[in-house]
Amino acid sequence: MLVSTFSLLLLILIECNQGETDEVLKVKEKTATKKTDSIAQTVPMTFDTNDYDKRMLAISNNDTTGRWPVKAPYPLPGAILPYHRIIAYYGNLYSKRMGILGELPKEQMLQKLQKEVALWRKADSSVKTIPALHYIAVTAQGAPGKNNKHRMRMPFKEIDTILSWAKPINALVFVDVQVGHSSVKEEVAALGAYLKLPNVHLGIDPEFSMKHGERPGSKIGTFTAEDINDAVAILAKLVREHNLPPKVLIVHRFTQGMVTGYKNIKTVPEVQIVMNMDGFGEKSLKRSTYLRYIYREPVQFTGFKLFYKNDTKKSADGMYTPEELLHSTPKPLYIQYQ
Repeated sequence: MLVSTFSLLLLILIECNQGETDEVLKVKEKTATKKTDSIAQTVPMTFDTNDYDKRMLAISNNDTTGRWPVKAPYPLPGAILPYHRIIAYYGNLYSKRMGILGELPKEQMLQKLQKEVALWRKADSSVKTIPALHYIAVTAQGAPGKNNKHRMRMPFKEIDTILSWAKPINALVFVDVQVGHSSVKEEVAALGAYLKLPNVHLGIDPEFSMKHGERPGSKIGTFTAEDINDAVAILAKLVREHNLPPKVLIVHRFTQGMVTGYKNIKTVPEVQIVMNMDGFGEKSLKRSTYLRYIYREPVQFTGFKLFYKNDTKKSADGMYTPEELLHSTPKPLYIQYQ
């Protein structure tokens, strides 16, 4: 089994600003929208179904089983996938142990990210490679907290910081949710002011979704198809109401039980779902996990997570290279570095 470093829970003594007024959030939303207009222009706003089909066939990498490419509704115009490959740096600004985003100083981190983007561009010119900052906006907690939900919402000012960091390199932003004893519906809804922005997308992590009152980190959690569909429904509603291009939804997974009922996960034109192979280990173990839980249980698109430290700690063959991962079936269009 691959074990995620998220078992190192973040215990932070900070004020949660979920009580910000609607007026404050509206001002933030209006300001941030102005800042992100250029990012909204980077995706195609017309839609060619023949081109889309060819691209989906290409990322299936000659799969002969019929699993890939997945049959799903065509996306709305402006879709990021399959026209782009997203290279994301993941983490939290309060911890150097949760990922490269937060571990390194801003400028050093952004330069390192851009180097990774350049390597992927060189390895595959068939899609446009774009950077992203993937921020853990809700962290699971070992202690119940004042709301007894074993989760901590990060201050909105930290998400604002990530948005400001993303702007100079024209990067996407992902806000990621670890629900603890809360729910996907509740935690995603609380981030609505940011998810209304055209360059902000969502990640949800079943590892810390504790359905039976366990302490987060004591066992691997789970999402049902209904949990994932709750996120899809919220995102789809935002896209329709605010005339946005489709949202990308990242779902982390590295065990069988982390996602149940995958056939019941809904695919809709407003949302593009990426099942992200999360977890660390030697290349053979990571490949096996990708085949067992991502390839064999197709949803829509796929991602692959790479750990700078934990993939290399006990492995002589190091971390996967872009060229090696491009041999995967299907080819991942979301690459996450921690």
